[in-house]
Amino acid sequence: MTRTLLFAAATLALPLAACDRSGTGTSVSINTDGGNTLAAVDGRSGEVKIAVPGFSGQIKLPRLQLDANDFDLNGVHLYPGSTIEAVDVGAADRSRAGLRVRFTSPATPEQVRDWFERRLGKAGFALHRDGAGLSGTTDEHKPFRLDLTAADPTHAKGSIVLGN
Repeated sequence: MTRTLLFAAATLALPLAACDRSGTGTSVSINTDGGNTLAAVDGRSGEVKIAVPGFSGQIKLPRLQLDANDFDLNGVHLYPGSTIEAVDVGAADRSRAGLRVRFTSPATPEQVRDWFERRLGKAGFALHRDGAGLSGTTDEHKPFRLDLTAADPTHAKGSIVLGN
């Protein structure tokens, strides 16, 4: 298991080596049972922390900025022009394991919701409108939620949650 965790952490850190240090970046965390963080990348500083049984350390690498094209959910990317602020893998316990992606889109929450609703529906998701967002299940019958709020009149802040 430790090898797998080290591999996951190294895989997470490797793409950062080719990124620049301008602007802000995407924060990424990989968690395990009990809420312990195995690996994390701070999007503002580029600092990578790894803590697995038998090894812990931190290094500073260039910041990583993920955008709409770096996210793919059954062939559906984020709304065009979106930037990813954070990716959280895992959760506090096994009953709530999953993935959370936080992003900003250059459109209103309603435009982003409608865009996802059409595309995810074609990808086999069972969805219903939930305020400015969506909820339902993936094509594999796993829980799915899209939460959206207005960041300003022309931008939406959102999060996609897969799993519980």
